Amino acid sequence: MPFDTALAPERILDDAWAEAGPAALIDHILRRYHEVHRAQFLKAIDLARRVETVHQNHPRCPRGLADHLAIMADHLMSHQGREEAVLFPMMLAGGHPMIRHPVARMEEEHRDVDQQLLRLATLTTDFTPPEDACGSWRALYRGCQEIAEDLREHMRLENDILFPRFVPAA
Repeated sequence: MPFDTALAPERILDDAWAEAGPAALIDHILRRYHEVHRAQFLKAIDLARRVETVHQNHPRCPRGLADHLAIMADHLMSHQGREEAVLFPMMLAGGHPMIRHPVARMEEEHRDVDQQLLRLATLTTDFTPPEDACGSWRALYRGCQEIAEDLREHMRLENDILFPRFVPAA
């Protein structure tokens, strides 16, 4: 049963997801995060390329942002592909004695995403456009901030709620 994430505080949601079966949480992750990330990155990369081209002479032009977003997207699509093809089916089948290995890899990649998000914040001056930024530049930074918030919540759900069901803490 899906949960209405817009209406409930994080703690209540965590309790609800902790009580839900893995299938419900995995379905939520796929629909709310995997599908959404694909669209978010396409839009942000396009906006970043436009902003970098149009404002190349501006002293606060976010040079390299489009390339960084493209690298992040490439890594994320590969990561999500492994989750969808290997890890989630393993979980939906009830687990496997070797599941700790793909879970450990996903957690390691989540730490890499944390580093990528720090770089994203740096490139966007903490998602704060210059005072004279155009609408596209402002939309780009709002989109980048949304990506960062969504990725952090996505990883938190996996690291703190989903993965421990299959790999208990030592």
